[in-house]
Amino acid sequence: MFAQQGKKVLLIDADMRKPTLHYTFRVDNRRGLSSVLVEEATLRESVTKSDVAGLDLLSCGPIPPNPSELLGSKAMETLISNLVTLYDIILFDTPPVLAVTDAQILANWCDGSVMVVRSKQTEYDAANKAKELLETGKARLLGVVLNDRWQKKGQSYYYGY
Repeated sequence: MFAQQGKKVLLIDADMRKPTLHYTFRVDNRRGLSSVLVEEATLRESVTKSDVAGLDLLSCGPIPPNPSELLGSKAMETLISNLVTLYDIILFDTPPVLAVTDAQILANWCDGSVMVVRSKQTEYDAANKAKELLETGKARLLGVVLNDRWQKKGQSYYYGY
């Protein structure tokens, strides 16, 4: 949506344990975020243009043995500093907050976080615990996206919220 509005957007797959961006967008994953952070590739070599004008992609790259350490490294801090000069919007796709500390680490460096929960699958207590963990880490929670909400046939989306 941001790219369609004329913003320069970068979507980064920061889930270095189970990356999916390269599958979703059908892009090469031999180079990506991990490659840039360990200086095996440059940012220019690793970023891919998507089919959406204004939307660039940075896949995970090879899965590293130490994802949390890489995401919390000085190299990551430097990368983010460089990226904010190149893009209007930078979006990080992270692993679940409750699974590992990666999302919390990145949330501390971001302007805001959006939590994604799955309807009828994510338990209320788990969502609440994830929210608390983000807030404890000084993350700014902007809101929540509810996925897979079942909608009755014929029910209007507008009146279904």
